Amino acid sequence: MKPYNEQQTKKEQVEQMFDHIAPAYDRLNHILSFNIDRLWRRRVVRIVRRLKPTNILDMATGTGDLAIAMAKRSPNSQILGVDLSEEMLAVARQKVDKQGLTERVKLEKGDAEQLTMVADGVMDVATVAFGVRNFENIPRGLCELWRTLKVGGTLVVLEFSMPRNSLVRWVYSQYSHRFIPSVGAMLSKDRAAYEYLPDSVEEFPSPEKFAAMLRDAGFSDVKYYSQSFGIAHVHVAKK
Repeated sequence: MKPYNEQQTKKEQVEQMFDHIAPAYDRLNHILSFNIDRLWRRRVVRIVRRLKPTNILDMATGTGDLAIAMAKRSPNSQILGVDLSEEMLAVARQKVDKQGLTERVKLEKGDAEQLTMVADGVMDVATVAFGVRNFENIPRGLCELWRTLKVGGTLVVLEFSMPRNSLVRWVYSQYSHRFIPSVGAMLSKDRAAYEYLPDSVEEFPSPEKFAAMLRDAGFSDVKYYSQSFGIAHVHVAKK
């Protein structure tokens, strides 16, 4: 990523970046994705609902969109949303309160690699939407998510990816490197944050390599599903 401060760790840079763009984050997300991100999250929500979970961990919960959607569609669940950015959580808390879900959706600041607030084997489902690529140490973060799940529990990850089709890949690359930083800079006043997005997507492992990383972390029955010509993938894995 393009650092705010070269002396900072990636974790510190990511926290600072999301703290800074939190007020504009939701608006920009929906504008830049043409609201397709909502459709991708709905697929995750459908997968989770079929599992009938009681306890859900939503890692990198951000402004809480996925946590809130899961709470609405899985009415018997308790959800813990964890994020590195306190400013993103502040936005999430306002939304959770507005939806009347404060008794079922709890939000805490935390690190994916050290989920000290979660005991071993207590979660039925863990989810991460557009957050794994921001982990400083992806294998360590995946191992920590595995630890929190019950035996038979499910991890569902929604993450951006580079399309395989050469034409779609070229169009996506042009859009990501030209349009996204310009609009991001205009609306959030933080061009570096929106230059980081396409860079982080290009650096993220392919679906096959990420599936291998999940298996290395202890997961089994690993599957992944392409979304919107491969712009994103939903990964599902079992403990």
